[in-house]
Amino acid sequence: MKIICIGRNYTNHIEELNNEKPEEPVVFIKPDSSVLPKEQDFYIPEFSNDVQHEVEVLVKIKKVGKHIAEKFAHKYYDEVSLGIDFTARDLQQQLKEKGLPWEKAKGFDGAAVIGKWLPKTNFKNLNNLNFSLLSNDKVVQEGNTSLMLWKIDELIAYVSKYFMLKKGDVIFTGTPAGVCKVNTNDYLSGKLEDEQMFSVKIK
Repeated sequence: MKIICIGRNYTNHIEELNNEKPEEPVVFIKPDSSVLPKEQDFYIPEFSNDVQHEVEVLVKIKKVGKHIAEKFAHKYYDEVSLGIDFTARDLQQQLKEKGLPWEKAKGFDGAAVIGKWLPKTNFKNLNNLNFSLLSNDKVVQEGNTSLMLWKIDELIAYVSKYFMLKKGDVIFTGTPAGVCKVNTNDYLSGKLEDEQMFSVKIK
């Protein structure tokens, strides 16, 4: 299993971090060891003073594929979910300034929250999904997949040019604006079309 993440896929998030709008998807990978085990609290790592939440819609690949045409991409996944790409923003900024990879800031242990999986047939249109992240019962991030620069099927086609996709691989499709620092004792929960998909306590 590999976790393939897409950065800068929502214009409002690009703007809030003062990043350049990319000409093609920004791709990075988290190791499987970054997945936060179910029912486990998230512990802020000692190497960061600014871990931020990034809520994202997820898709799970169901079969092997390489060089997948966009028109066939829908055949490669049956389930969607919601998750968090935890990011050590201070460390990421240091790495970016030096032109170095982001893995230490994005792929540390527990940095990937994966919610429950739902059949994609539960939803009328995957390109019009509302989702949100609540911190201590207050909405802090809201998004809709219609605002993605690259839609799910486009991302699968693009990523499969570079990486063979395998059964169980997960794609994080990008985060909207509203990313913010998490603090000890915060309680985060994510909703996809009003259904709660995950909850996590910050330690």
